[in-house]
Amino acid sequence: MKSNIETFAKHIGVNFTDINLLTTACTHRSYLNENRGSGLEHNERLEFLGDAVLELIVTSFLFNKYPKKAEGELTAFRSAIVNTVSLTKVAEHMGLNEYMLMSRGEAKDTGRARSIILANAVEAVIGAVYLDQGYDAAAKFISDHILNVIDIEEIVKNKSWLDSKSRFQERAQEKVGQTPSYKTLKEIGPDHNKQFTLAVFLGDVQVATGTGASKQEAEQKAAEKALEIKKW
Repeated sequence: MKSNIETFAKHIGVNFTDINLLTTACTHRSYLNENRGSGLEHNERLEFLGDAVLELIVTSFLFNKYPKKAEGELTAFRSAIVNTVSLTKVAEHMGLNEYMLMSRGEAKDTGRARSIILANAVEAVIGAVYLDQGYDAAAKFISDHILNVIDIEEIVKNKSWLDSKSRFQERAQEKVGQTPSYKTLKEIGPDHNKQFTLAVFLGDVQVATGTGASKQEAEQKAAEKALEIKKW
């Protein structure tokens, strides 16, 4: 295990004084449930710290890069950089999945739950770097592995920092002069586990449908599909 984590440290370019911090950053709570005598800690405290460090460094970067942008736009840019989708991409880029300690069940999952685990682990690694090496090293790590991996210029240019529903509304108003509307098509399942299917319309024309655990999620899915269908 130690040689593996040292390989990972070398791969991400950090010479840890206390390599155990990186081991902790890569340890998911589920692993401890199956390995109670391991003597390891899970990564949630490091994740908490890393989240704050990441937010501060990305905020500082955006503040300096876009001196004329308003607070609301900068907040949206930051959200696009540090959200689960972006951090999962970062985790994949650095090969983090190969070094994660998880339960057998979590290790088999390849869906959204795995994405959340990996995104959280990226924050935990940042927390480990910050604790071991300090602010400047954490800033360099974030620059190398996040700001140089996430295409910020494309986020700004294509307004991909907007959620799908907002983006579809903006494009629809711009291209066809219409504001989309949404209609619930069906609700299935018990109250604690409902699934909603909604359609998005331009005028009387149904463009796309989406399904989710809430009406808001279903609207986002419908808008996302509508953007693809319209090639907007």
